[in-house]
Amino acid sequence: MKQLEFEEFYRADRDMCLRAVLASVGERRLAEELVAEAFTRAWTGWAKVSRHPSPRAWIVRTALNTRVSWWRRRQREVALVDGHEVAGPQPTDTALDPSLLTALCRLPQRQREVVAFRVFLDLDTAATAKALGIAPGTVTAHLARAVAALRCELVPVPQEEGRHE
Repeated sequence: MKQLEFEEFYRADRDMCLRAVLASVGERRLAEELVAEAFTRAWTGWAKVSRHPSPRAWIVRTALNTRVSWWRRRQREVALVDGHEVAGPQPTDTALDPSLLTALCRLPQRQREVVAFRVFLDLDTAATAKALGIAPGTVTAHLARAVAALRCELVPVPQEEGRHE
């Protein structure tokens, strides 16, 4: 029973979770690794995760926490080669428009996380605040700033015709 329930959850929600993590981290390969790790952890603790108010949010939050853990571990490692490049957004087949992904990558991390939870996971403000460990007003403020920045970058401003100066 446990295995069937988890398999159904995985099939139904994997792509949505992947898009949310991709929107937050901006790199396809990294997002896939993080989501795979989060689903692995969900499987091992499925009895607890299945009772979570939003298992999808649990997956995404776990993926993002894993990224932070990996980053911290990497900061302690000694670099063997200098001058390595950081990859920008990668082309994807997750139904995320490349221009949207590029614009999302330009947002501050917390704004990307709020967009991932509010837009891609369709969580309300309270659930997003709880998942991210921030106040609901902070969620609202970050979302408003993110939407404004994305609108400026992605929505063309119509030119007034016949305007004389």
